Amino acid sequence: MKYYDYLIVGSGLYGVTFAYRAMNAGKSCLVIDKRSHLGGNVYCEKLEGINVHKYGAHIFHTNNREVWEFVNSIVPFNRYTNSPVANYKGKLYNLPFNMNTFYQMWGVTTPEQAQAKIEEERAEALEQFKQNNPQGIINGEYQPQNLEEQALLLVGRDIYETLIKEYTEKQWGRKCVDLPAFIIKRLPVRLIFDNNYFNDSYQGIPIGGYNKLIDGLLKGADTLTDCNFFDCQRTYDPQSQLFSVQGATLDIQCRRIVYTGALDEYFGYSLGKLDWRTVSFKTRTEDTPNYQGNAVVNYTSHDVPFTRVIEHKHFEMFGPDVYACPKTVVSEEYSVEYQEGMEPYYPINDERNNDLAAKYRELAEKEPGVIFGGRLGQYKYYDMAPVIEEVMQAEI
Repeated sequence: MKYYDYLIVGSGLYGVTFAYRAMNAGKSCLVIDKRSHLGGNVYCEKLEGINVHKYGAHIFHTNNREVWEFVNSIVPFNRYTNSPVANYKGKLYNLPFNMNTFYQMWGVTTPEQAQAKIEEERAEALEQFKQNNPQGIINGEYQPQNLEEQALLLVGRDIYETLIKEYTEKQWGRKCVDLPAFIIKRLPVRLIFDNNYFNDSYQGIPIGGYNKLIDGLLKGADTLTDCNFFDCQRTYDPQSQLFSVQGATLDIQCRRIVYTGALDEYFGYSLGKLDWRTVSFKTRTEDTPNYQGNAVVNYTSHDVPFTRVIEHKHFEMFGPDVYACPKTVVSEEYSVEYQEGMEPYYPINDERNNDLAAKYRELAEKEPGVIFGGRLGQYKYYDMAPVIEEVMQAEI
């Protein structure tokens, strides 16, 4: 029976970054994953010489210089800038909402014209809501009753109906009038010509793909794939403060467990199951060097069943390199209601799930020797950089 300081369950960014820090502190680590590969959802699959983001587009962005320098110390990142395009019934709009978008929407050419149009539509929406639902006025201010009202009050009808309404309904599988207003706290509007989606100081993609980052973080760690933590027998001895974990391919003792799987699953769903949204992909090779001219194109109409199309080569190939690679790989992304056996992606931010997750977190705090981390382990939506930042601040 082999001994490790840490058994790390799950090889996503939280797990592998924790392993890197632990090994640098002189600790021994075993990282296991139920999938046949390492890297969690940032794993890339090589097709036609292109790094394909198998589990959806992952674009690293941060304002934290320490995090940026840390990941670049493992593998250099490229200059990719996220500038998605929206396709609504065949017409294209730049995202995020900026002067390019407003010109495409209304033909306006100055910030003053754009601001006036938005304010006009916001005022129309507010007046209509006050007339139709005077009970919604609290302390002299109208309180939006659902996501649709919130969005209309923020950006007006044209932007909402063209770029938000149907796309959001595809993402959530529910009508916007049935979604809570707090889902959209704000909608950034830029009165400048700027298609850079993020406001962060740093963004990019690892040169050579995310597998390079994962391999670099795991250098020196023991790893085991096709190993489901829940197929293993595990016991904890409070006297020695050691775990024993045995499975078909596993027989170890460890001091601590870092768990990055689903929070409710760890506790055997004893308080009930948490809800998730998930996504599925249809990936294909196209016999052309350049299919859509952009990495990310959102389809904001119900006329198209998928939410967006990803053309993976544009994450890492620029200029002539796009055409030096004669084929391309594209993925249609579909938002799906989670069912048993699917991969959970996104926590559901509503009252029931937030309350239930809080109860599970209370159990987690009392679990001896176990650290719960990451999006699944904390039932909390994280971008990649905040996950790494959290691990950098963790006590090892």
